Amino acid sequence: MDEYRALLAKTDRAVFDAIAGEEARQKRGVELIPSENYTYPEVLVALGSVFTNKYAEGYPGRRYYGGQEYTDAIENLARERAKELFRCEHANVQPLSGSPMNQAVYLAFLRPGDTILGMDLSHGGHLTHGAPVSHMGQIFRFVRYKTDPEHEGRIDFDTLRKIARESQPKIVLCGYTSYPRDYDYAAFRRVAEEVGALTMADVSHIGGLIAGGVMRNPFDAGFDIVTTTTHKSLRGPRGGMVLCAKKYAAVIDKSVFPGLQGGPHMNAIAGIAIALGRALRPEFKEYAAQVLRNAKTLAATLLAAGGSLVTGGTDNHMMVLDTMKSFGMDGRVAEETLDKIAITTNKQIIPDDPNPPLRPSGIRIGTPAATARGMKEDAMRRLGDWIVSALRAHDDAALLDRLRGEVQAFCLQYPVPGIDGAV
Repeated sequence: MDEYRALLAKTDRAVFDAIAGEEARQKRGVELIPSENYTYPEVLVALGSVFTNKYAEGYPGRRYYGGQEYTDAIENLARERAKELFRCEHANVQPLSGSPMNQAVYLAFLRPGDTILGMDLSHGGHLTHGAPVSHMGQIFRFVRYKTDPEHEGRIDFDTLRKIARESQPKIVLCGYTSYPRDYDYAAFRRVAEEVGALTMADVSHIGGLIAGGVMRNPFDAGFDIVTTTTHKSLRGPRGGMVLCAKKYAAVIDKSVFPGLQGGPHMNAIAGIAIALGRALRPEFKEYAAQVLRNAKTLAATLLAAGGSLVTGGTDNHMMVLDTMKSFGMDGRVAEETLDKIAITTNKQIIPDDPNPPLRPSGIRIGTPAATARGMKEDAMRRLGDWIVSALRAHDDAALLDRLRGEVQAFCLQYPVPGIDGAV
């Protein structure tokens, strides 16, 4: 690979410099965005492999082009590993990312104007769960449920049942992008059964934690369809999967291809197969457990320092810090302040946020990437202390400069997978 890097440096210095700069940024800082992670070096090899060259429209054994012996082998491998990990009957590994995977499910089972019951975006739902600015939000009718801030952000299923009876959704959707709790999938299924709806769980954030056996699996509660991205807690390449009961396999596959997209990215599917293989190993279960331990430790550190967390804590890999309530600043200022000390987070709306999305009231923090570098509880306590110190003195340039030096020196003790030879 070194000779190819040298070739890139010679033929396109601008691109080479950007890659080198990003490598340095990742080494000298810490990623605490919950949706980001470090993939395995083997996955990076697959992404740059000759599978990039190959069109493979269709499915194994039913392709539109010739020369598919090895594409079939790699896609079948990924599908079988996904089925084993998630204990499901069918897996489609072709979605190009998270949004297309969810769109494929909606378009498979619904007609324009049909109703989907999903989580309110400000309470943790995702863009594809009904944001008015999304195409899906304009094609389908999304009805939203909220969390109960008086009960640690839990979901009131009596209220959810009432909404479902009134709206008669075709799909009851649970899933989130900024909700720090686990789901009671059995309760969701009971509501869906009452109104004759399909059950769908978007577990993109926690797919790796489900695969690692440390969070609940929707299929254990009899869910019909589960979607997940492959790059977050699963540590794979950017992509998506639709997992389902066998009776839905044909309609799902047809919706993904040819319904929504053309040729799959076989280099990414090779990377997915690798990541799923790694997730089947015992050490991945320990990784998933450490992600949760780290999140709980970081949350406890922030709470002990007077921070206010949405839902009062976390059951998973993430937490949402109400920076307006805790430090008197909006999430954009908090994100920019932490960037200055080499801690990467992202601004985040909080439930029923009075502020606009680009200047919301909080930030979102997660532990998968830091855990992939080998950081454990002691490291989380130090990171929590740095976060609080920076946000309390966000206008003290000298202090922020000193904290940046401390954070960078600390981070260099933890190798970055795919950059420093770590795995």
